[in-house]
Amino acid sequence: MTAKIRVLVVGCGHMGISHARAYRAMAGDFEIVGLVSRGPGSRGKLNAELGGGCAEFSDFTAALAATRPDAVCISTYAETHADYAVAAMEAGAHVFLEKPVADNLADCERVIATAKRLSRKLVVGYILHVHPSWQKFTELAQTLGKPLVMRMNLNQQSSGANWETHKNLLRTTSPIVDCGVHYVDVMCRMTGSRPVSVSGIGARLTDEIAADQINYGHLQVTFADGSIGWYEAGWGPMMSETAFFVKDVIGPKGCVSIVAKSAAAAGMSADVDSHSKTESLRLHHATRKADGNFDRADEIIDVNDEPNHDELCRREQEVFLRAIREDRDLTAHWQSAVDSLRIVLAADQSFRERRTVTL
Repeated sequence: MTAKIRVLVVGCGHMGISHARAYRAMAGDFEIVGLVSRGPGSRGKLNAELGGGCAEFSDFTAALAATRPDAVCISTYAETHADYAVAAMEAGAHVFLEKPVADNLADCERVIATAKRLSRKLVVGYILHVHPSWQKFTELAQTLGKPLVMRMNLNQQSSGANWETHKNLLRTTSPIVDCGVHYVDVMCRMTGSRPVSVSGIGARLTDEIAADQINYGHLQVTFADGSIGWYEAGWGPMMSETAFFVKDVIGPKGCVSIVAKSAAAAGMSADVDSHSKTESLRLHHATRKADGNFDRADEIIDVNDEPNHDELCRREQEVFLRAIREDRDLTAHWQSAVDSLRIVLAADQSFRERRTVTL
């Protein structure tokens, strides 16, 4: 019988909770050996949900030394990702790391270089990679011809605890960096082309954040094949709930859109489950009859396999498990993580330097 993978869960917020639930659901393969968070409240609450019995720590280094895990799941703020991931791998553990890999490109490359040097499995939490509807969305986009025009956003009208979380994130990461890596990664997969330039704009919409921080951003990326894409993201109590969820791709042969009526409903923008919902895809064909009118109606493709956030996290952990058990090559996965981070960081640089950045 194959031994269970002993995993240390670091970070007990939204993502850490969902990943811990996944490990509990996969109890035949994983055993949680410890929970780490700065405050006792979040890890105590999670420990109780898991049935108690997990060792609790406030210090990552102490937890790593005490538990000596086979794997570490890191769901902390981005500025800690690189140091935690490198320390875990140097201690002999494989790592599941929430996106982005780091808050700067040099640290991102340092993490991946460590995984290569030590032959550790490093899986980055690109949750849309395991979402069947987003896989279908990408597949359909690739049938529309070239160039593609890709329009995506995810604005969040946050208040209370959600706004406090966002303000903490904003200390080191803008919205277009934190969330944008998901969507520019999708754009790269849709085009299969090299990004060549990035422009970005941003705005500081509140005095509750530091003078050099922005809580709204917009990036535009151009690809070598002529494709273009934009991504918009904003956080805070002032954000609009109108058109906060746009996922739309246009090509010479037509367009495909995610139609998520309930996810895009008013009051849902801060709900983590709404961020990956699709419900259905609308495929429009640009072909016309001799009289100039369209030759067929739009296709509405219903989504049957629509996993919620916890289920998506479980599927991510299945990827992590297979990577470890089957010694899978993750080179392409790592390159995707580097490329998407490079684009969003270039957008942030573009905004601050008021110029288009060539990649």
